[in-house]
Amino acid sequence: MALRYLAALGPLLAAFALNGAAAPLLLRVGAERLVLDAPAGFSDSLGLASPRLQELAESQTSASNRILLFAITDADLRRFMNGDHPEFRRYMIAAIAARLEHERLSAGEFGTLAGASLREMGAPPATTDYLKHIDAQPRGRPQLLAELRNDPLVVSVLLGARLAQDGERDQPQYLFSTTTLLLVRGKALTLSVYTGHDGPADVEWIRSATLRWVDELLRLNRGP
Repeated sequence: MALRYLAALGPLLAAFALNGAAAPLLLRVGAERLVLDAPAGFSDSLGLASPRLQELAESQTSASNRILLFAITDADLRRFMNGDHPEFRRYMIAAIAARLEHERLSAGEFGTLAGASLREMGAPPATTDYLKHIDAQPRGRPQLLAELRNDPLVVSVLLGARLAQDGERDQPQYLFSTTTLLLVRGKALTLSVYTGHDGPADVEWIRSATLRWVDELLRLNRGP
């Protein structure tokens, strides 16, 4: 009886979580209040207090970062709430380095930080044949592929990696991601977007999704 009750309750909990996630989040970061929101089709999952989801989010970012938002697709959220296994093919993370949480950076200080991060990545390849470039690199190591945006408030890059596999005969699997440093109200946030790769449409999706998310967060945090 209890199992049947929980099974029936699952869709209601999922709907509640999806509706609750629709509203932007107001978070205190140091002395500032920041507004964060997941893009359309995604929902923040941190409010579910799931150790499994928390572990996945923490595995994708530095242990010294504070995770502010971990957004999974609405479809994955429904699967999770119904007791099914989410695909986790696409997800997004917003975080801030713990050492910077109580610091208010000027545009100049942010530029220095972002510039140092870019130099560590090296230069993107001249080719746009990303898979060919990735295949020539060590397995499992993200490679800088392109610069998406570089201005006083935003530095965003595209990365890609071929996943390590047991057998060479297996179909190659790739993971594309973007990393963005974003200055909002004096806080240097790190945004990460991930997608599996089945074709060029996934690369175009992650480009456009990243840039739209950046623009939306800048809009939400505009003003005093």
